[in-house]
This record gives sequence, structure tokens and C-alpha cells, in this order.
Amino acid sequence: MSNPGDRGVVWLGSPSFPDAARSALGDTQLRANLKRATATIRDKRLAVASEVDDWEALRESAAAVKKRTARHLGGYLVQLEEAVSAAGGTVHWAADAAEANRIVTELVRLTGESEVVKVKSMVTQEIGLNEHLAEAGITAYETDLAELIVQLGDDRPSHILVPAIHRNRTEIRDLFASEMGHWGRPAPEGLTDDPAELAEAARLHLRQKFLTARVAVSGANFAVADTGTVVVVESEGNGRMCLTLPETLITVMGIEKVVPTWSDLEIFLQLLPRSSTGERMNPYTSTWTGTTDGDGPTQFHLVLLDNGRTDTLADTVGRQALACIRCSACLNVCPVFERTGGHAYGSVYPGPIGAVLTPQLVGVENAATLPFASTLCGACYDVCPVKIDIPELLVHLRSEAVESKRRAARLPTAEAVAMKAAATLLDSPRLLAAAQKAAALGGRALARRGRIGRLPGPLHGWSGTRDTPAPPAETFRTWWRKNREGDR
Repeated sequence: MSNPGDRGVVWLGSPSFPDAARSALGDTQLRANLKRATATIRDKRLAVASEVDDWEALRESAAAVKKRTARHLGGYLVQLEEAVSAAGGTVHWAADAAEANRIVTELVRLTGESEVVKVKSMVTQEIGLNEHLAEAGITAYETDLAELIVQLGDDRPSHILVPAIHRNRTEIRDLFASEMGHWGRPAPEGLTDDPAELAEAARLHLRQKFLTARVAVSGANFAVADTGTVVVVESEGNGRMCLTLPETLITVMGIEKVVPTWSDLEIFLQLLPRSSTGERMNPYTSTWTGTTDGDGPTQFHLVLLDNGRTDTLADTVGRQALACIRCSACLNVCPVFERTGGHAYGSVYPGPIGAVLTPQLVGVENAATLPFASTLCGACYDVCPVKIDIPELLVHLRSEAVESKRRAARLPTAEAVAMKAAATLLDSPRLLAAAQKAAALGGRALARRGRIGRLPGPLHGWSGTRDTPAPPAETFRTWWRKNREGDR
């Protein structure tokens, strides 16, 4: 088991969710950006999902595949390693963020290069790879448009699918104009906030990197165990450039991304684009198996990352979160995310899925406020393409957070004390009878003072929002002794 401190995932120094959310709610521009973007994506998803007659059957199938894979994950990972190795690739196993960073850094150093291009990868953000490479004198260039915006702004992603969702066009134009030149080709003079102009500025800036880079780092959406094929889906073509032009390709993948067969992959390639971008299919779906002479990279390395995933797998309730395919549908329907944005979660994984995944990857004691970042409205479960019951997980982890706090304080919680007292009381007929008599006397006393609706002391928090009925003057036990005990 790895040290949670080595796992990354949570941004160090981030405030708790309640504090961060309170600050985000005061940013009217942020809220406007989020509302516009999430509403657009949400409407597109609803339209294309409704076109599929067997949409619910696809969801059921995807959930079943993920459950079966989780039960036999070790076997599928070994099968994947064997297939990748047979196809000319090299597989590396990383227990935590520190080990994964060390492996990738050493692989880049072996090439003699000091620059890498990257395909958008949440798992490399999870382990803080860019920062680790920078400490080793290696510069990583993000090539996804939204990730480029985040990198130029020395910012953090705020959405799984659209990392720069918190930025509007004017902010992006200003960022390109002031920062692009520090990273390579500067933005054109007189750049406006027209989307086409912004995209062209990014294309010209990145093309230089694509044509000179000899090493690329990618994530993976899926990996097929029986063939060793790795899959990346994206919308801009930057992934295709990174996956084919460099001489060395290093892919970092969470171990939960494996699927058993190509037939299983077919299910997810129908669900993912509709749930994420509201498209019928991804513009670019890249698949590769090991290396091929004269075609693509000559060296392929696959880094399989645990980083808290096997600990999560051990929780029979919590393991549901590992089924996530990172579509972001749950973020786009969440009323909490729409008002606070992703930065408030203090994690690489924001929104409802982040609220249940992050505490498990780093330990609930290190992200104790996240399971409470929800209204439990259930909208996230309704849209999840793999049917993760996020509300159930939130309640489960809230209990874990309370228990973790109790263990840390080495004191029983008020609830635990109350439950133990109730158990003692209900286990003793004599004590129960005395308590019932005392409750009846106390209730009559409060009623005479006109306070039965409002309980005294710390109990007023309960009675402040609900009526408190007066205890009956006679308990059932007393009534039974008077009226029926002689009938036996």
C-alpha cells in the first residue's frame, strides 16, 4: 500500500470545499461562464442520447463490463502486459505518483531530449507529472487547446472535458497575446477573440512543437486486454500528431482503464462521445498496438498506475467509482458544480465523480469535505453512462469521513455515544421502563410550560424545524399490565 502523501490528486494548499465554494460563489463572471457552457453541453448530450433506441441497454452493458473487469482486474492486467510486450512495447508498473514520475522522467532522459509534447491526460495531472519533469529540466508542452490555455495561464483545470471552462473568449485572447511568446511561437498581432482566430493562433503555435518533438506523453481512455491495443479519443487532432510523429511514446494509464475485448470497447465508444461532447462519435479515435516498423513511434512504453486504485477496489461499495470513463456528464448536470466550478474541489477530479473518487484515492481523511459537496439530487446517476450510483457513494463516504474524524480525535462521536446509550437502554427492561416513565413526566412538565414544541439545550437544533410530540401519559407496558396481563 502506497503512502497517500505520494499519490498527488489533491492540490496542496487548496482550501476546504466549503471555503473554496464560498469564494467561487462571489465570482459572477465564473458563474456566468459555467452556466452557459454546461447548459450547452447538457442540451447536446440529451439530444444525441435520445436518438439511440437501446441507450439504456448500452448503459446496462457498460456497467456489467466494468463490474466483471473489476472482479478480475489482476488477470486482465497481466493479459494486457503480455499482449503489449508481444507487440513490441514495454510495460512498467507504478504503485504511486512518485514511482510513475520517476519512471517517465528516466525514460525521457534515456532519449537525451529535454522537451515532450503531451496529449490531454488527467492521470498525468493526478500525479503532477509536468511539475516533476520541470524539476528534472524537462519541459512538457500541452497540445490540447483547453490544456494549452490552462498552461499559458499558470492555471488549473476546472472540468474533466473542458479544462478551461472557467475562461471566456476575451480572457483567452488576452492570455494568448501576453503568454504564447514565452512558450514558443507568439500570437499574431491584432489577435481578436473570434473563435476561429484563437484556434488558428493555437494551431500555428503548436505545429512547431509537433514537427520538432521526439518524445510524446499520453494518457489513455481505454486499453484492450486481449490485443494490447491502447485507445485515445479526442476532438482536435492534436492527439493524432502526438501519437504518430515522435520517435518515443510514453503512455501513463490508470489500471482501471482496461477492458477485456474489442467487443467490450465498442460499447464504450458509443457511450463516451454522446455523454461527453454531445457527438455521435469522436472526431479522432486513435488506436495502436505496440510498435510497427516504419509506422509511428519506434519505442512504446506503457506505465500502469495504481495510485490508490487497489485500495479503492477493496471497498465493495466504493469501487463503483473506478468504472468512470471520464465523460463529465455528471459535472454538467450538477447544480453544485455549475455554481462553484471545478477549482473549489481542490482536486484534479472535480464535480460529483471527484467528490467520490478523490477521497478514495488519497484517503477520505485527506479530502473529508468532498463527499458533502452535493445536494444528493441524483441527477449525476441519471446521466452516468456506466450507471455509477454516485449518491450511494456520497452517503457511504460521508459515513467514512465521520468515522475517520472520530478515529483521528480518538473520541466517540455524539452519534456513537447516543447509539451506545440506546443499545444499553433497549437491552434492559428495567432501564427502559424507568426511561419511559421519566420521559412521560418530563413531557407533561414541558407541556405545562408551553415548551413541548421546542426542546431545551442542544436538542433544540432538532426541534427547531419539526414538531416534538408530547410523550404519552401512559406507556404501552403500563397499559398492558393494567388491562391485558391477566388474560395470559
